[in-house]
Amino acid sequence: MPICRRTLVSLYRLSLACLLMCAGAAHAREYTYSDAHLHYVDFFQESAGMPKLLTAMKENSIEHVMISGIPVAKKWHEDEPKRPRYYAGDDADAYWYSATDVIVADAVQKLPIEQRGHFHPFLSGFNPNDKNSAAHIQRMLDLYPGLWQGIGEVFTRHDDLTALTSGDTPRANNEAMTRIYHLAAENDLPVMVHSNITSKREKNPLYLQEIEQPLRNHPHTRIIWAHAGTSAEIHRHQTQLDFLLPTLSRMLEAYPNLYVDLSWSMLTPYLLDEQGKPRAEWLALVERHPERFMLGSDVVGRFDKLGKEMHSFKPFLDALPADVAQKVARDNFLAILPRTVVKSAQ
Repeated sequence: MPICRRTLVSLYRLSLACLLMCAGAAHAREYTYSDAHLHYVDFFQESAGMPKLLTAMKENSIEHVMISGIPVAKKWHEDEPKRPRYYAGDDADAYWYSATDVIVADAVQKLPIEQRGHFHPFLSGFNPNDKNSAAHIQRMLDLYPGLWQGIGEVFTRHDDLTALTSGDTPRANNEAMTRIYHLAAENDLPVMVHSNITSKREKNPLYLQEIEQPLRNHPHTRIIWAHAGTSAEIHRHQTQLDFLLPTLSRMLEAYPNLYVDLSWSMLTPYLLDEQGKPRAEWLALVERHPERFMLGSDVVGRFDKLGKEMHSFKPFLDALPADVAQKVARDNFLAILPRTVVKSAQ
């Protein structure tokens, strides 16, 4: 029985659609990730626990995790009838909390040996205004030999948390931090620093010198700039910092020890536009410095959104050359770890 022309056309279109779908599937990228910025506990030093973290990692192709505590604890003030849920939940202060590192160390050391290699603990439980902190860090390195693979996230300029935290305003370029940068270089440890580039209202890089000075003065210390100095709170008031891209471009050229954590506050409005499409100027910056950027979820003690945070970078990664995308997604974080760790992770 002869096949009519309309049927042939329909079959042709169906075949073509199938071919196009198969071609698209063949070129679809799948990434394995390193999460370069994860807090095992929240601002009350509580965690959903390692089993939930392991499940989230397995389900979302996250092979490696920078795991740290939170260096401050939020106070539940006597005058507050309800416990706050976040550090900004009320006006009670926060205080430096060194036991956060013990919580992290305990969680990692309880893992089977074959699982520990996926976790890269960073020390964070110290006051960056205290010149005794370098001695405390050395003490922790001695107490847990071979465990710690970095320092941070160090809280310096950090939105309203700075005002809420007891004591002086911490700066990334004070004398206490100078001692820590020296100690980090001596022990081959990277340092992740949260140092806002500006305040909520100043439309200029008001605090830039606080992160640029240590980059210049400590060329042998690898410094990861958390969120490239941005934050959601700054964006609520300013939407987008026009000076961020040219400033970061200059700094990456000037300081080979600078690395950038592209965690969630960088995704929009910088890496992606309002329609969710990658911005060409940021793609170009990453391609010029393919080994200097890494991804972080910045989740805090809860891991149900871990995969969503990491996969949200996929449109940006897909617009990069495949080799660069995999460096940003996974390899760059591993490359900045101590040399002994890098060798074992390869």
